[in-house]
This record gives sequence, structure tokens and C-alpha cells, in this order.
Amino acid sequence: MLVTGYRAHELQIFDQKHRNIDYIKKAIENKLIPLIEEGLEWIVTPGQYGTDLWACEVGLELKRSRYPKLKLSIITAFSNQEEQWKDERKEYYKRIVESVDYYGAVSNQPYVGPWQFQARDELLFRKTDGIVLFYDEEAAESSAKFVKAKALKKQDDEGYRFIGIGADDIQNIVEEENSRRYDEIS
Repeated sequence: MLVTGYRAHELQIFDQKHRNIDYIKKAIENKLIPLIEEGLEWIVTPGQYGTDLWACEVGLELKRSRYPKLKLSIITAFSNQEEQWKDERKEYYKRIVESVDYYGAVSNQPYVGPWQFQARDELLFRKTDGIVLFYDEEAAESSAKFVKAKALKKQDDEGYRFIGIGADDIQNIVEEENSRRYDEIS
């Protein structure tokens, strides 16, 4: 299952301490658990900073705590995609890459051009049976809109499974968390 969506900066998230990350990770977990229960074996991401790496974190935690047979993969568009990132992000990325079951790059060159992203996306869609996509047209603009269009076309043409996460999913988690906190203090 391909898991991708917003990049962190598209959500105005600029560090790992942002409180909304926990809500996003919970939404990803809520979509993945039923899939794992159905027999999902692999979570595959492009490894970009944002939804992709948060999905890896969720997958690694699920593998550690409940589903030891679950496998995780990062397939990047080009080598050393993290090269221009801040040191904190590089360390975070390195920790995740060292923990996944498979890591590879479609192009072993550094960034050359947009064709590398296209080649990566083609490979990811070819090697997966479905997608969990965190994207909401009404919430924030994102490069994920192109991924959604490809996924929906593949769904129509080949029965590719499409599972969306939108702003409503995140809002429901926030409300559940606030209600739980309120119940704890009352």
C-alpha cells in the first residue's frame, strides 16, 4: 500500500514538535490497521518530509507493537534527497531509513529534473495495489493533487484501491482527543 500526501511545509509544519503531527499520525494509523488486519504486507512511501515519513513512523510502531510481519519501504525519486535539509531533519530521516525493510532510489543520480519524480510515481503505482492519501482539495494546495488524479484514474481503469484522509478525518481525531481530555479532568 502506497502511503503519501502533504509535505510538512504545505501544512505550515516546520519541525517535529508541531502538535498536529500526532493527529495526522493517528489518522494514518486508523486507515492502516484495518488494511493490516485484511493482510496488508507492505507500506511503501516516497520518503518525503511530511506524510511519507510520519507514515513510516506509524508503520514502524505498528510493526514493533502489534504486527511484526509488517514491512516498510522508502523509494525515493533520486539519491540523497535529504542533502539540502536541515541537520535535524537529516537525522530524523536517517533514523527512519535505517529502520525500514527496504530503501532505494529510482535514480541513483542526485536531482536532475522532474522526470525523476514521474519515474518514481510510475514505479510506486505499478508496485502497489492501492494508496492511502492525505490530501484535501479544500484545505491546502499540494503536489498531492497530481497523485490523487493518477490514483483515481488507476482506480477507474484497474480497480486500484483509493483511501483518502481529509481535513474531516483530522478534525474528528482532534475532537475525540479533546473530549477524552475533558472526560479525564471532569
